[in-house]
Amino acid sequence: MSWEDTFRSWGSPPGKTEKEKMENTENAIKKAIHNDERLSSMDILVFAQGSYKARTNVKQDSDVDVCVRLNSPFFARYPEGKTREDYGNIEGSISFAEFKNLVEIALINHFGSDTVSRGNKAFDVHSNSYRVDADVLPALAYRYYNGDGENDYIKPVGVGFLTDRGVRINNWPKQAYNNGVKKQSNTGERYKKMVRIMKKMRNKMQEDDIAAAMDVPSFLIESLVWNVPDNGFNHDDYYDDVRYVIAYCFNKTLKDEECKEMCEVNDIKYLFHSSQPWTREQAHNFFSAAWDYVGFD
Repeated sequence: MSWEDTFRSWGSPPGKTEKEKMENTENAIKKAIHNDERLSSMDILVFAQGSYKARTNVKQDSDVDVCVRLNSPFFARYPEGKTREDYGNIEGSISFAEFKNLVEIALINHFGSDTVSRGNKAFDVHSNSYRVDADVLPALAYRYYNGDGENDYIKPVGVGFLTDRGVRINNWPKQAYNNGVKKQSNTGERYKKMVRIMKKMRNKMQEDDIAAAMDVPSFLIESLVWNVPDNGFNHDDYYDDVRYVIAYCFNKTLKDEECKEMCEVNDIKYLFHSSQPWTREQAHNFFSAAWDYVGFD
């Protein structure tokens, strides 16, 4: 096939059967939480997130990310000089560690101990003929107070969780989803296709043992493509869109100062902050290798 034909194939979402398995997985996890006597009495929201929710996943990476968020108590970030007392907040009645343990028990009771593995961040619910692999993330609601008023935290609220190694991580899945939907509309439905194409390209490069493609996270690719200007997605051919996307991301990651203001898809967290699990150099090397892999001039 020509690269144009290849890109059109890569840009397609997972097929009907794979989609049904993903939906089965999400519903089974919701059922596991709902059927647990203690968790069912709490203020909990169970929702899909990540590339599955955004529909930017590809078949090879088509696991399901599901967040189990306890809305109260919650994690919070207060402005300098402020404490929870200034906002009328009180200490929660359950710790995050206790909540994560309850989620583990609920998953094991529903799926069986052989099917559930505990990771540093999330639980892996293994696949079978009926469903795909799932990452189940226990989290608390996360309120980021910015000091502008009495109830001045960013809405919708984010999620916060502690790894088993004690590292606190905050994310903004609702903002990421909404921004992806907007980008998709602004680019004539091309944005998500380009994300899938770049993920498939990374996977193929990995199969071909290209070092620069190893350990490149899907969310890093998705966020970089989201940062590409909307007018870069309006070419007649997918080939020219891909060329523009790779060139833009290559040039923006040449130097720290070029990409220091770039954000994740949520448009809140800086993409190349020191706390991120990836680096600018890693991103740059990937897009440089991708350019050569296609053979662009």
